[in-house]
Amino acid sequence: MGDDRKIEFEKVASGIYLEGLAIDHARRAVWYSDVIAGGVHGIMANGSKQSFNTDRQWTGGILMNADGCVLSSGPGGIMWNSPDSGASGWLLREFDGKPINGINEMVPDGTGGILFGTNDIENVIQSKPTRPTSLYRLTIKGEVIRLAEGINFSNGIMLSSDRKRLYCNDTFVGTWAFDVAADFGLSNRQMLIEKADADGMALDSEGNLWITGFRSSSLTRLRPDGTALTPIQTPGGAITQIRFAGPDKRDFYINTVPADGGDSLKDGIPMSASNSIMYRGRSVSPGMLIAPAQFDIT
Repeated sequence: MGDDRKIEFEKVASGIYLEGLAIDHARRAVWYSDVIAGGVHGIMANGSKQSFNTDRQWTGGILMNADGCVLSSGPGGIMWNSPDSGASGWLLREFDGKPINGINEMVPDGTGGILFGTNDIENVIQSKPTRPTSLYRLTIKGEVIRLAEGINFSNGIMLSSDRKRLYCNDTFVGTWAFDVAADFGLSNRQMLIEKADADGMALDSEGNLWITGFRSSSLTRLRPDGTALTPIQTPGGAITQIRFAGPDKRDFYINTVPADGGDSLKDGIPMSASNSIMYRGRSVSPGMLIAPAQFDIT
């Protein structure tokens, strides 16, 4: 692994509180959400911008689908939007016939479906203590399977390239690791690191974890066994999400917020300044790109 400690960062976009982040490899675009200003926004390869769901706040996760649709989590479940046709709808809106409170981060399961974590959006919006959340799998056929319970507040989630390890950030607690069976059953739950501001996550090509913190200006990096690697300092006061991109997989994007932004969000303190910034950097070591889900939507 090379020396990633000295990285130059370029400003890409700004907003009030940037969160969800997905790389659209087919369009060479990047999509991101603003949980306070609302909406999902895309920066296209030619520099133009496209937005949708502008009246929907609290979108915490974004993921591409193979047909080019953009999947976005948040209150009520998972929505889909076609940037090309303008069509939109719901991919997932109910659990056992009951409305979904909220969904946060998502990651492909490698078989066409996705893995995701719930969150207590109802209490987040009211600045109340949140109730425990769970991890689920949504199969390509639309079956919803609960995989794990008792997560305080599920956040960044990643699946190893061999699909044998699942990592999940538990906001205010730390980062969990699970062994994954062939049927996606989870076992041997372990805490890799205690981290009171665990937020987004990405993996590099060696399987190392890059973890963001909503109070941290540096990227925490761990080997799969939890051994600490050299952190990477960033220009932001704190970081909410990270994704790798580019032909050589060495570009990466981070969403940053003010150092007190996450606590302001948690405590219900109004935020209106556009000082949340997305940056692009270059890593010495390549990252793991996130493939699209393969739902039959349109």
